[in-house]
Amino acid sequence: MLLIVGLGNPGGQYALNRHNIGFMAADAIHRRHGFGPWRSRFSAEIAEGTLAGRKVLLMKPQTYMNDSGRAVADASRFLKIPNADIVVIHDELDLPPGKTRMKIGGGHGGHNGLRSISAHIGEDYRRLRVGIGHPGAKELVHAHVLHDFARVDAEWINPLLDAIADAAPLLADGKDNSFANRLHRIGEAEKPARPVRKAEAVPSEAARQPDQPAPDTPPDGPFAAGLKRLFGKNG
Repeated sequence: MLLIVGLGNPGGQYALNRHNIGFMAADAIHRRHGFGPWRSRFSAEIAEGTLAGRKVLLMKPQTYMNDSGRAVADASRFLKIPNADIVVIHDELDLPPGKTRMKIGGGHGGHNGLRSISAHIGEDYRRLRVGIGHPGAKELVHAHVLHDFARVDAEWINPLLDAIADAAPLLADGKDNSFANRLHRIGEAEKPARPVRKAEAVPSEAARQPDQPAPDTPPDGPFAAGLKRLFGKNG
């Protein structure tokens, strides 16, 4: 079994944050390949399906980013999934918006979701790094990742999410290089419309550290509504 983990924070207030690009990618794969309904297990939302004839479990940890490793570890231990069959999709400050990189292992680079996963299962899992750009100063990073994507970002987000979903069977086949090359071609064709600004107005709700439980919300409800409002379609 392959475990594909999209990282993000649960709750409608975070649905369109840059930090939630992993959740968005998991949702795109879910829709494209007809996975079963999302359900609660392993402190996460999970959905089962197949890619390239292989059984796959999609996961969106509901523990908040800083404790993502607990959900991943619970699932991998119970289902006996080795790290080589775990793919984590996450936002990456050190890549320009829309750029992607596949890698196996390595450090967490300051990403709290990766820090948590590595602490629970080790570092030798597969990662899809999705660039969101760096705001230019360390003190601006927290607000940057917890701020919503702008409407203009749809020009690269939507094609990229489509490409991730289309190419996902390559991950099930273990063809990470082919998968990465497919996304690279999309990244070259769809240049981000604007550079990341050093400072943006960040709503106080989004700027706070997400350490309190969010109200229960229907899966994909705020995400789908928010995408329609900001981007004009469901990603």
